[in-house]
Parts: sequence; structure tokens; C-alpha cells
Amino acid sequence: MLAIAGITLASRRFAESKPAAVGRVFNVRDYGAAGDGKTKDTEAIGRAVDECAKAGGGTVYLPPGTYLSGTVVLKENVTFELEGGATLLGSTNLADYPPQSGPPLTGDANAKHLLFARDAANVTVCGSGKIDGQGRAFWEPSNRPQPKPEDAWRDVATYDWKPLDRPSPMVEFFNCSNLRIENVTLANSSGWTLRPVECDTVLISGVKIRNPVIGPNTDGIDPTCCRNVFIADCDIKTGDDAICLKSESPYGKMGVTKNITITNCALTCCCNGLKFGTATRGGFENVTFSNSVIYNEDVPLNARVISGIAIEMVDGGWVEGVVVSNIRMQRVRTPIFIRLGNRGGGQRTPTPGRLRGVSINNLRATGAILTSSITGLPGHDIEDVALTDIRIETEEGGKAAWIGDVPELPASYPEARMFGRLPAWGLYCRHVRDLKLDNIRLAAAAPDERPAIHCEDAKELRVDRIEATASASSQPLIRLVNVQGGLLTGCAAPVGAAVAVEISGATAAEIRAVGNDFSRAQRAFEFQDGAQANALTEADNLLPKQ
Repeated sequence: MLAIAGITLASRRFAESKPAAVGRVFNVRDYGAAGDGKTKDTEAIGRAVDECAKAGGGTVYLPPGTYLSGTVVLKENVTFELEGGATLLGSTNLADYPPQSGPPLTGDANAKHLLFARDAANVTVCGSGKIDGQGRAFWEPSNRPQPKPEDAWRDVATYDWKPLDRPSPMVEFFNCSNLRIENVTLANSSGWTLRPVECDTVLISGVKIRNPVIGPNTDGIDPTCCRNVFIADCDIKTGDDAICLKSESPYGKMGVTKNITITNCALTCCCNGLKFGTATRGGFENVTFSNSVIYNEDVPLNARVISGIAIEMVDGGWVEGVVVSNIRMQRVRTPIFIRLGNRGGGQRTPTPGRLRGVSINNLRATGAILTSSITGLPGHDIEDVALTDIRIETEEGGKAAWIGDVPELPASYPEARMFGRLPAWGLYCRHVRDLKLDNIRLAAAAPDERPAIHCEDAKELRVDRIEATASASSQPLIRLVNVQGGLLTGCAAPVGAAVAVEISGATAAEIRAVGNDFSRAQRAFEFQDGAQANALTEADNLLPKQ
């Protein structure tokens, strides 16, 4: 801080070299804050916020120090700036978090928060300081039986702990406009970390989240029914979903989650990297996610990301218009999980919603251990999905014994682990319409006895330029089950493939194979389980020598 001719200059809000902000600055120490980490500074900080709001706006400034506090309520036109070396430290006494009206008093997301604003425009939280929720004070060991080593693929590290009553989300904003959260570190949240709800025009930039991987329900950022949201340059390490878009109405109002841009982020956790859901009661429109990394270090399987991209619609709402591009994944269990279910949350009569218009392009994943999947429901297809320029390397090493019927599970909680082991090692698709798979390369780092791709009950399926490791058994490269209307072009069978394409099922029809290189397979086509040879029309393919 500098004082020149009676004018106080706030510290710079941004890491870049920009002029210091000039205006009314309300230093919390001037209002009695001790900043010693022991004295409760809630009231002093609150007085600074109130004076700032009464003055028409300005900056509430926290100089270096540790400010122990309960709930701080920000107001319109207030910038809450934490200087480098400043920490807003959440109290471990639950009584210091008076409930805010609207959400339930307890639960994963409740009415208690460390930092909160409601019905306020032009609120900013910024600076290179930290907001620390002391989350471990609100958990206790679950004392659960430890899973068998062979079940580590389905286990989650956070199951070793269970939450007590706690503040969650740590930072919450409801019905705010022109909201900015920039450069701060959010750490040790006891539950969800940051949730804007029903906010319009939100910038979350340069934010660092540091929650332990064992933290139960410690989501990173959960935009809920917000519009015009920009999340960029964030570095998130947490226990639950890193970035999770939701559609529900904790305050009794539910708009469309719309116009969301997420870019240049690094995400790690032991749940999902980018997730839609699980609450999906309304709509998600116009979402882009790009130029980002989802990763784990070389940690146990149960501490790894479950799904890199998880797009779920299970509560009757809709998803339309999602573009994912330029994503690198490392040691993520399941690269892609897209699910239309019928859990019916908030519905008197559960009715499936809609999931369509999804494009995933230029994704590179290594160290996968579970099959990516796109699954709708009978009579309710996932529509208009395109996977292009995808490279996935898996280490699962599946067995032929895993090939079998997959349950529908319409009302089950959506998760990539929900079906157990799947009958393909690269990609499993069922109940889909207008699915395009183009320029996809699948590599099995360990021998796998299943097909690379299984498509079932697919209509208007387009498969272009597929390359994959051969099955370690007699299974085909691609299995098409009751596919109606399909076109395969430019695909190549690897050396050692028993069958390039198996067509199965009595309703299989109008499948065309044109311009493929199946010469290195033992057999190009095979018909099973009632499929007729006239279901296939083929031309200009390179076939195995007889």
C-alpha cells in the first residue's frame, strides 16, 4: 500500500503490469482486524465491507496477515482484495457460519459459506492471497472396509473420509452480475469450493484451487444456472469434480446454463475433470472447453480422475451445443463418458431429457484403464455426437469373459464405472443416432481380448478412418449390433485381426463399407446372431487374400 498526498493506492489486482487501482480503499485493519490467525476478525471485515458499500463502492483490502473469520457477506460494487501474504482463514466453529436463506441447511451444498454475495452487481474477489476453509476440521474417517486390490479401478480415495456438518460451498454467489474472481488461491474447502448460482457475466481467471485429493465432495468450480461464464487459466487440484456445470434451483429459481467458455486450465482430482451434472433439471446450451490438461501423477488407481469429460443428462433437462477441443489427458481412468439416463431428480414422473449436439475434437489420452462410452436409453437416443481426431491409449488389459449383456440402469447414478467392465476396450456406444467417429486411433498397451469398438442400436452411424490394436483373441476390430444405417470408410484392420467388422442382430440393415483396407485381417466381415448378409453393401475395399 502507498499513501501519496492523502490518496491511498490499492495493490495491483492483476499479475500483469497495469496501473494500480485508484479509488476508495477500506483496509480491514483500520476497522479492527488483527490478522494474527487467532483473533476472530469477522466483524471487522464486515464493517469494512459495509462502509465500502455505503460509499458507493471501492476496495476492501486485506494486507498480509491471517484473518480468522466466519461468514463474510460482500455487497454491490465491492472489490475484495487479498494481498500476497494475506489469508482469509475459515473458522472451525460451525456457529460462525449463519445460514443464508434458500439452500438446505445441510448436505453437499448447503446454506453456510465463508464468502457470500447475493443480488449484487460488480463484485470482485482478487489478489494473490488465499482463502482457506480449514476443511479437515469438518471430516472424519469413514472406517470403511478397504476394497480388494482388484477393485481399485472402481474405488475412490475420498471414500476413506465422511463429512460432518460443514460450510459448503466455501465461496458462493447468488444472482450476481458482472462477477469477477481473479488470481486468488482457494484452499482446503470443507465441501464445494466455488459456486456461482444464477449469475450473469462471470469471469473466473487465474484461480488456483488446492484441496486434498481425499476431500469428500470438494468440487472445484460449480457454475449453476449461470449465463455468459468465462473460466480461464485456472489450476485446480481437488478431491471431487474439478469443474462441474449444474442445473438445479437451490434458491427457487432455475435459468439455463448457457454460453460457458472454459479454456487454458490444468485439472486433477479423483472424480471428473469437466462434468455436466449430476443435477440436470434444466438446460445446458453453448458450452466450449478447450486447450486444457486433465491429468494425474503416477498415483494409485483410486486417486485418479474417473472421467476426463463427463456429459450427463439424467434429470429430464437438455444438453445442446457442446464443443470440446485440444485436450490432453494423462492417467485418466476414462477419457470420455456421455450418458442419457432417467434418474428423474425433481420430477414427479421421471422422463428422459435430451442430449445432442456434442463435438469432441483433438483429444489425446494415455494411461486410460476404462472404456469410453456413449449410452442413451431404449427409445431415447443420444443424438448428433462427433468424435474426431481422437487418440486413446489404454492399459486395461481386458478379458473375453467381460463380453456380455450390459444392463440399462436408467435410474442409476451416472458414472463411467456404472456398468462395470464393458464389452469393448476403446469405445462402447448404445442407443445413439447420428454418431460420427472420424480419425480415431486406439492403442491397447496391454493385450486385450475384446473388440476395440462396440456400437449397438445405432442409427445413421458414420465411421471413418479408424485404426486400432488387434484383439488378443478372436474378437472383431469393430462390432456392430442392430445398427440401422451405417457407413464405414477409410478404416484399416491391423495385422492379426481375426475379423475386421462383425455385423450382429436381426435388425441390422443398410450398412455400407466403402474404401476400407481390411487386407491384413483374417476375415473382412462376419455375420452373427441373426444378421443377414444383405444387411451389408460393400465396395472398393481391400479384402484378405483367400
